[in-house]
Amino acid sequence: MAGKIPDLNADVRTGTGKGAARQARRAGNVPGIVYGGGIDPLPIQIPFNALLKRLKAGRFLSTLFNLKVAGQDDVRVICRNVQRDVVRDLPTHLDLMRLHRDTRIAMYIPVTFINEEECPGLKQGGVLTVVRNEVELSVIAGDIPDEIVIDLIKMEIGDVAHISEVDLPSGARPTIDRDFVIANVSAPTVLLAEDDEVVEGEEGEEAAEGEEGEAADDASEE
Repeated sequence: MAGKIPDLNADVRTGTGKGAARQARRAGNVPGIVYGGGIDPLPIQIPFNALLKRLKAGRFLSTLFNLKVAGQDDVRVICRNVQRDVVRDLPTHLDLMRLHRDTRIAMYIPVTFINEEECPGLKQGGVLTVVRNEVELSVIAGDIPDEIVIDLIKMEIGDVAHISEVDLPSGARPTIDRDFVIANVSAPTVLLAEDDEVVEGEEGEEAAEGEEGEAADDASEE
């Protein structure tokens, strides 16, 4: 489960529109807007370097933050969009949505695999094929899981891990209404190739036997 909610520090941005946004960028900040929660939108700005560090740390769009703005009450937010410069791929604007503890939202949660070294299928030369690196869940803002854990301790070659086999936190549920596959342990490519060769060989032998039989039948008729 999610631990301590990290702080995200920002300042109120004076003015709105493109001119005010450009001014914020010139001052070394990234302009943004905080919306939702039945309150008027609040224009803010975050120091560029601080935001860039957060983005490089990963999972920025799936992290619940405690937004701290001078003169405002702290509020929990989640980022819904980060606009970037198309050339330099650097942040130019962000949208933050206010959340209450009991707010339900859809979020992509990363998948973590454990006990790979003890997995029987992998020990036999099988290959872990990951279908989904993350899964979209409908979760409660105050109870967001850090990850979805798939235990490989009992998986043999040919076994499949479905979402129904995952222990999800209370209140969390998949946004997809079917028992989809997250990963599977498949046979190694070499074995699959050998199986194909065996099948082709058997088919060739059957074809040869058929041709010999037809030749024998022709000879007997003569």
